[in-house]
Amino acid sequence: MPWKDAAGRFSWLKLLVFVGLFLPAAWLLLRGFAGDLGGRPITELLRRCGDWTVRFLLLTLAVTPARAVWDWPRVVQLRRMLGVASGCYALAHVTLYVAQQNFSVAFVASEIVKRFYLTIGFVTLCGLTALLVTSTDGWQRRLRGRWKKLHRLVFPLAVLALIHYFLQSKIDITNAVFAAGVFVWLACWRLLPRRMQAQPLAFAALAAAAALATAAIETLWYALATGVPAMRVLAANLQVSPWPRPALWIGAVFVAVALFGAARRWRRRPRRAPALA
Repeated sequence: MPWKDAAGRFSWLKLLVFVGLFLPAAWLLLRGFAGDLGGRPITELLRRCGDWTVRFLLLTLAVTPARAVWDWPRVVQLRRMLGVASGCYALAHVTLYVAQQNFSVAFVASEIVKRFYLTIGFVTLCGLTALLVTSTDGWQRRLRGRWKKLHRLVFPLAVLALIHYFLQSKIDITNAVFAAGVFVWLACWRLLPRRMQAQPLAFAALAAAAALATAAIETLWYALATGVPAMRVLAANLQVSPWPRPALWIGAVFVAVALFGAARRWRRRPRRAPALA
């Protein structure tokens, strides 16, 4: 059961996370019944399910760093649930798209072939579905060593999901830029030497690097897609008012992650016994 750990014991952590995975869908359904999804409710549901697909995908990738950064081994128990949630929201996302097109499968197939962002989205969906189907213990036993190789595809799939996110976001790419910044940090953390992956100073340096990379991604996107001068976008990334840009949020979030990890390790370090007189 999803609320039991590997030893079969009840886990409050897994239960709370399991319930939490349904909250975005429940909130969207409540808004739908209340007529609070605007004039195009299916389009709004479609977008929000896509948002949560990317969020849960990034949370899945964040499990291993969280174990090292926060010295929290139990968080590994959540990886499968988060990955399954990402796959399920992706399936809901594409189902809503088919519904938006009046369930015309032939038209949907032609759009996937003609439109690049839909092609990327469909390839991502196929990959996530394969990971979803093979996420069980039975498939892990059947595939043996090939199972890990298959599930490492989550990294290129995350890149494709982010490209789809950018292309679908069009003008307002704030959420897509933030998600890209998170992915940059997660990817760069894995490139660190193992001995540095639990060092607070390394986390802080990565936070700065990820913030700079986020600003560069946003600048490049606007320069290529809209022709906005690069210096204007870079200047906006340094302004706190009226609302910080994603680059500053990335820096702040991962500095907080580093500080929290350092505090946990300091509290859990062994204390020396007082010297006897």
